[in-house]
Amino acid sequence: MNKLVMSVMAAATMSGGAAIAADMPVKARPAPVAVVSPWDWAFGGALMSDYNFRGISQSNRGPSVTAYSETRYNVNSSFQLYLASQYWAVTLPTDPTAEVDIFGGARFTSGPVTLDVGGMYYWYPRERQYNGLPGGLPAFTNGNTTLKDTDFWEVYGKLGWEVIKDKFSVGANVYYSPSWLNTGADGLFASVTAKVGLPSFRLGWGLVDEVGWYVSGEAGYYWLGTTDVVPNVFGPGNNLPDYATWNVGMAFTWKVATLDLRYYDTNLNKGECNALTADPTAGPGTPTIVNPTGNQSRWCGASFIAALKFDLTASANLK
Repeated sequence: MNKLVMSVMAAATMSGGAAIAADMPVKARPAPVAVVSPWDWAFGGALMSDYNFRGISQSNRGPSVTAYSETRYNVNSSFQLYLASQYWAVTLPTDPTAEVDIFGGARFTSGPVTLDVGGMYYWYPRERQYNGLPGGLPAFTNGNTTLKDTDFWEVYGKLGWEVIKDKFSVGANVYYSPSWLNTGADGLFASVTAKVGLPSFRLGWGLVDEVGWYVSGEAGYYWLGTTDVVPNVFGPGNNLPDYATWNVGMAFTWKVATLDLRYYDTNLNKGECNALTADPTAGPGTPTIVNPTGNQSRWCGASFIAALKFDLTASANLK
């Protein structure tokens, strides 16, 4: 009898213990912490009614396309390294297959201030020389001649300040090359920029929801030096003309797309423009020391350019 009582009591004790254990909350395993990669990739492109580089058309005032790819490494939230390439469709006197820009550098961020420093190499594959000399091609029918190779490099620094977040920002840029377009003439370009963000709006078309927009502008100046002496291209003491350039326009953004509508101009006259471009389509004019053929180019005059751009990053758009 005592054994039976002891057995019943033991069973009750064990059963109660099991019930208590089952009722105790079980601590769940912590969710794994997501590892954020320091690597990122930006890419995109654009369709343009003209490719304008610092006030001068690079596509004979005609349409152009571009595409770029940029690999980024975020050392921390304030310091980023990058290496990139960009490809442009061009129509230039030396008839290259494209313009290929290879560039890289570092970006620093401190609150509303950003600093970007780096270097860029401009490569024009499969160029041809038009100089009218043995071993080269004949000069253009208007008398203009070209170098054999216009590849060059430059270093740059870009400073930005977001004065009012998403509303107003300003910037200053400087670029330097010891041999602009491989002419032997040094080139220093400096500019200031401003951008004003405006309230977004809705079109109500169903497919397009919120559209952002802004107005922006840039004013710059190019200081150019004296070229090397190149037979039948540059004579001695050929000092390239300095010039001012500016642009102003507005842009509309939707998701990853931007429609940019912009006015460009310079203070170059048509003769000075020809001296900087060797434009094969330039018309006749009065010869000068800077422009011995006297040709007049329209590549540097006022122009209105529309561009449809697409910009994406892997971290934000490829999840």
